[in-house]
Amino acid sequence: MYLLDRRPHRDTLSVGAMAQLLLRKVWGSVLARAGAPSPRGDPEPSSGSNSSSSSRRRAPRAAEHHYASLGALDAVPIDVLAQILRLLGPADAARSSAVCRTWRLVASENGLWAFFLSLGPDPWDLVVFAETHLAAGPASSPPSVHCRSVRVSPQLSFKRIYGQRVVVPGSIIVDGGSGYCKYGWSKYAAPSGRCATFLEFGNIESPMYARLRHFFSTIYTRMHVKSSARPIIVVLPLCHSDDTESARASRKQYKETLYTVLFDMNVPAVCAVDQALVALYAAKRTSGIVVNIGFNTTSVVPIFQGRVMHEIGIETVGQGALKLTGFLKELMQQRNIPFESLYTVRTIKEKICYVASDYEAELSKDTQASCEVDGEGWFTLSEERFKMAEILFQPQIGGTQAMGLHKAVALCMDHCYNAEVLGDHSWFKTVVLAGGSSCLPGLPERLEKELRKLLPAYISEGIRVLPPPFGTDSAWFGAKMIGNVSTFAEAWCVNKKQFRQKARRTGGPSLANAWV
Repeated sequence: MYLLDRRPHRDTLSVGAMAQLLLRKVWGSVLARAGAPSPRGDPEPSSGSNSSSSSRRRAPRAAEHHYASLGALDAVPIDVLAQILRLLGPADAARSSAVCRTWRLVASENGLWAFFLSLGPDPWDLVVFAETHLAAGPASSPPSVHCRSVRVSPQLSFKRIYGQRVVVPGSIIVDGGSGYCKYGWSKYAAPSGRCATFLEFGNIESPMYARLRHFFSTIYTRMHVKSSARPIIVVLPLCHSDDTESARASRKQYKETLYTVLFDMNVPAVCAVDQALVALYAAKRTSGIVVNIGFNTTSVVPIFQGRVMHEIGIETVGQGALKLTGFLKELMQQRNIPFESLYTVRTIKEKICYVASDYEAELSKDTQASCEVDGEGWFTLSEERFKMAEILFQPQIGGTQAMGLHKAVALCMDHCYNAEVLGDHSWFKTVVLAGGSSCLPGLPERLEKELRKLLPAYISEGIRVLPPPFGTDSAWFGAKMIGNVSTFAEAWCVNKKQFRQKARRTGGPSLANAWV
């Protein structure tokens, strides 16, 4: 029994000894070529001296042939060598290219660097989407009608992407929202704080410049960082949504003021992006319709290949999260359910309310449920749970004269179909929900059901309604994807010099890529 117990231990030691022998062989060669030039995309360049670099440039080509073999270890399978590089880590894997041709081949494998990227803080599927669709920067020009023009990305080099993503500076992300702002670092897993949005911040009567300056100063103070330290990504809530000359001028002035404020605060680089757009990116899409249930209104935004299609038309419904919460408050008051504040009602809404698949059928069911609100105890609701959200589809129940959500989305889809953008009748059939109230259970299924009933088959076929991929923080996560893409600084940002050069050339601070 003792010998049987010892045998696996000896095998383990044997495998460990072989691995040590191989690694000693490899890194002995690396040390012999100390300071060898790192391959392109090496996340940590070597620190050899100038003299050694000079001697390396004069080394005869015969030296390369000397290191073209691992000697007795040439018989080791390639997949074993790849596994060793995985264990060594990305920095050592990149430097191992200098050992010999075999190592250079293994260390350049796309699969190896895909593995290293998959170990990073960002989900692998989001990394691939970002590097495939966002690396080229924002779409700036309208697509041509009847002319198919799709941005095609070349074969991705994950080694190059890894090296570039490592050195992308962490950015501050400020998702303006329409009720609450979320802010935090692009390298963090989630927003670090929330506050009132800049559209509601401070004195509403004060000039926009003063309000924005006050707002961003508060954000920098709360994050304990100097404004000059990092780039900033600002997610802009929808405003002036029409395609009229006046609306375009208002959007332009709004963004010009934003850039002016931030550059006056010595922010090194600014990326301003529409809220609906980043919500779509978070769902790994560049085309579709974003339904954003905001604080006061709900917007239905068509987006094609990363560009908001103002010329097709953005539908706006005059009720949002505040109306939903207010209606639930009325329903609770009708049943004499006491509560302390609107915050209590909102908490109940988020915990136990939902959207009925069939409103009339739901009225005949037992739907009672309870939840606890910190500091106030337990609350029990019944049909109020789904009556609250029904005003999205039947606004008259809540005493509101507005278009039902399904009708607004159907109208937008009809406009998209008739616009015949690039002759493609499927780009608008993916609907992505955004905003805190869009997280209500049952909403995607109910909206999809209503759209299929309302639209003709040639439009409704293939429709999909997707829930917010990251819940209430979907827009923030879409901005995070932009902030961590390998080409962020050059493709998405505007710095002070570019901003002022453009202002001098045009007679005003106008930026082509910013005013989408």
